[in-house]
Amino acid sequence: MIVSEALRLGVQSLGHAREVRLLMAAALKIEAGRLILHEDVALDEAIGAMFWAYIQRRLDGAPISQIIGRRQFWGRDFKVTQDVLDPRPETEGIVAEALTGSFSNVLDLGTGSGAILISLLMERPSANGVGVDASEVALEVARCNSQAFDIEQRCSFKHSDWFHEVSGFFDLIVSNPPYIPAKELDALDAGVTSFEPHMALTDGGDGLSAYRAIFAGAATHLTPVGRIIVEFGAGQGPDVAAIALASGWKDSEFRKDLDGRDRILVAQNRH
Repeated sequence: MIVSEALRLGVQSLGHAREVRLLMAAALKIEAGRLILHEDVALDEAIGAMFWAYIQRRLDGAPISQIIGRRQFWGRDFKVTQDVLDPRPETEGIVAEALTGSFSNVLDLGTGSGAILISLLMERPSANGVGVDASEVALEVARCNSQAFDIEQRCSFKHSDWFHEVSGFFDLIVSNPPYIPAKELDALDAGVTSFEPHMALTDGGDGLSAYRAIFAGAATHLTPVGRIIVEFGAGQGPDVAAIALASGWKDSEFRKDLDGRDRILVAQNRH
């Protein structure tokens, strides 16, 4: 069987041509854009078996990123596993907003794969950063990503529950914390709840506890001209802004995602 025939059968099984091509490219260990150059090549038996195993995992609900082991974020491929949250396109809003200003020292709270922190450091070669997470296995993924992009000398990763093990000052604090209320978890797609770590999705309560910890603790770690940039879920904007204000952050503004919904809060100037 040649590659193009396997692709056709894969689409019949899965129904999504783009996903099938990504899975085939992963099995062949080539870039998806180069797959067209291999369509007339005979499919090796071992690679064919891997491809069909990938198709079956996708049919079972596994996210594409976890099957192929990587996810593109801010134009770069990051390693992902079931131990980290799959970085979403809307989270790129944190990076875009951060890059509108200057920073030299970044703290990423709940870093997961390290995608936010590493993207920021790649865009600002003179900056340094720290990523913290309550999951040791997630931190190992983040370290692998920092090594893959050859910036491990400019960033470090710590096992910490928010600010507990953090020291020093930063002029930028960023976070995409677990914000899904526990009561809404069952309504999520099974591909999310079955394959991504629950501690990265929900706080087990109202979905707002992370913001209380972040805005309360940032005062002792943010420079006077620093910024806090956080992502939040649908409809949570007013609550997150109220938490920031109650913690003393008098200036906060929303930023919208590509769907026009408030998704990012930027806070500064604590009084």
